[in-house]
Amino acid sequence: MHNHNNNDKSNNEVLVHSNMKHTQDRNMEQNHMNHEHNEREHLNHGSHEHHKSHHESNHENNENQENHENHHDHHAMMVQDFKKRFFISLVLTVPILILSPMIQMFMGVNWRFNGDPYVLFALSTILFFYGGKPFFEGAKDELKQKSPAMMTLIALAIIVAYVYSSLTVFILKGNDFFWELATLIVIMLLGHWIEMKSVMGASKALEELVKLMPETAHLIKDNGDIVDVVVKQLKEGNTVLVKPGEKIPIDGIVYDGNSDVNESMITGESVPVEKRAGDEIIGGSINGEGLLKFKVSRVGDQTFLSQVIKLVREAQASKSKTQTLADIAAKWLFYIAVTAGTITFVAWMIISGDLSFAIERAVTVVIISCPHALGLATPLVTSMSTSIGAKRGLLIRDRAAFENARKLDAVVFDKTGTLTEGEFGVTDVFEIGIPKNELLSIAYSLESNSEHPIAKGIVREGKKLNLEIKEVKDYQNITGQGLKATVDNRNIMIASPGYMRREGVSFDESQYEKLAGEGKTVVFVIENKKLIGYIALSDIIRETSKEAIDTLKVMNIESIMLTGDNQKAASYVGKKLNLDKVIAEVLPQDKSNKVDELHNEGKMVAMTGDGVNDAPALAKADLGIAIGAGTDVAIETADIILVKSNPLDVVNILKLSKATYSKMIQNLVWATAYNVVALPLAAGILYNQGIVISPALGAVLMSLSTIIVAINARLLKID
Repeated sequence: MHNHNNNDKSNNEVLVHSNMKHTQDRNMEQNHMNHEHNEREHLNHGSHEHHKSHHESNHENNENQENHENHHDHHAMMVQDFKKRFFISLVLTVPILILSPMIQMFMGVNWRFNGDPYVLFALSTILFFYGGKPFFEGAKDELKQKSPAMMTLIALAIIVAYVYSSLTVFILKGNDFFWELATLIVIMLLGHWIEMKSVMGASKALEELVKLMPETAHLIKDNGDIVDVVVKQLKEGNTVLVKPGEKIPIDGIVYDGNSDVNESMITGESVPVEKRAGDEIIGGSINGEGLLKFKVSRVGDQTFLSQVIKLVREAQASKSKTQTLADIAAKWLFYIAVTAGTITFVAWMIISGDLSFAIERAVTVVIISCPHALGLATPLVTSMSTSIGAKRGLLIRDRAAFENARKLDAVVFDKTGTLTEGEFGVTDVFEIGIPKNELLSIAYSLESNSEHPIAKGIVREGKKLNLEIKEVKDYQNITGQGLKATVDNRNIMIASPGYMRREGVSFDESQYEKLAGEGKTVVFVIENKKLIGYIALSDIIRETSKEAIDTLKVMNIESIMLTGDNQKAASYVGKKLNLDKVIAEVLPQDKSNKVDELHNEGKMVAMTGDGVNDAPALAKADLGIAIGAGTDVAIETADIILVKSNPLDVVNILKLSKATYSKMIQNLVWATAYNVVALPLAAGILYNQGIVISPALGAVLMSLSTIIVAINARLLKID
């Protein structure tokens, strides 16, 4: 069979959020053609097994779509909220610093006036409740999950600073910490704003999956009339017509017609599958050249795509909630602050019995345990790594997953469109009785009239070799046979192996078997029923794939190919790239199961893919990496997007993750280093020797560690 699809080729631009039409066209182009489906079965993956799966209802899908939209809007609103709170808090902080007696003393000025503590208290109260609100809410969530982290630490420090400082205004004798409260809130708001702004991306995977389905279908009524109806109105048993090049609106069984159907976006099978009466078709796949009439077999929550939606949802829910490095550091500092503060208070009450002094020491310890630099230690590195990643075409969407990429043991790759270009290229030419260039020129001239992926591969080769285009007349694309035309007054046909066998045209079977065994697709050029040559094509392996796999081997990371494509094509690519493992003919639900199996072996797994069938596995992997030229669904499910569609960028992700982690560790050391000295002194361990840390000295040390952290973050780079 040699049916050519007339869908326009998109420019295969590397767009991160291309519209669905471009995505469909690209998928039409990136798939092989099945020239021999009757003889060399390329399994129609998934067609007969979908009914076994349980699905969620349409109502739930729509609800989930709304939730994802809301989540995306919510994230954007939070970024704006932190920005607004930061600037308003900054404005309030200036007078608080000016009015603070400790800052005045530090600067050697005296701007005191009657009632100034009350003005200071009023401004600090506004700042405490307005600027501190996100931290109180965050702390509440963390404590509810019994996992104190950054928000709890900040909330503890500002509550202690505010309560103690307020008591010094009205009840206790002692120095207030309003300046400390203000600077802590402002710096922490700035850190959170920087971090959120640099990684803004909420997943809309389920929404994108729903978009794959056409909204209308051509319903065939009992009297034979055809009317367009909304897909949701279709019922089981309805008969539907699909025109050439259209998306199939819903799952069904063909009862009339013959056509190739491109299921690559759904199943990962790179070869369009021939469909005739009795065959099952999947909603969301794309019809080729023929007309198809089918009976609806599953509707609503029973369809194949609903199953994928369910898998993605489950995978997203089951993905382990990893904590970022900053949260782990904050958790320990929280425990240290509470423990050290309590010990300090109890110790001084026993030693001196002076309540005011014991509270002041304990408060100082708690506040010092939450260093200002901690608020900027990781956000500045995050911002820097996001910026470096973006320049290299790596869009980071999930920080925790990215940070953990340094611990990966295995990288799983999809084949078509990931390790390969997703485009056909000529690999072998066998001429019989005519010069090679003449054979190619004939094929080039004839195929120039077609939009099929195979045709485009031959046309690209013709252009590359600057071959002449001969005059073509009476061009015909015959379903189930191939292309026919008069080329330079010669009767030429380009046909599939199936046609050759049916018509009894002899060809070198052993040579053909060898090519087919390498996963190549072969087309035969015939003149007046006589074979004049044949051309083998295959999906071209990306130039950088080999280098990427070799580098992963050096890094002791296992490389695995997981594809819905047939075993022969997969094995050929696996051998060429020297992959550690090749798993072919895999259904979407099996892809996520394979990721589970690797997890059960104790491995940290990254998944790299570009299609709908990769989405559940992308969501389930420890790190989901989407190829930028892939479907919106894959892109929306991933943690990182490779804008340049370059497998070598997977290695760059690992390098950037390691460099980022190392820089974060350095910054956290700088951010907390002064605590090692400051905490014991703040607790008054050398009080009897006359050494106690003054708040002014504490401020200098904190400013110094903050400056060091900021400079160190700027030094992040990868080779």
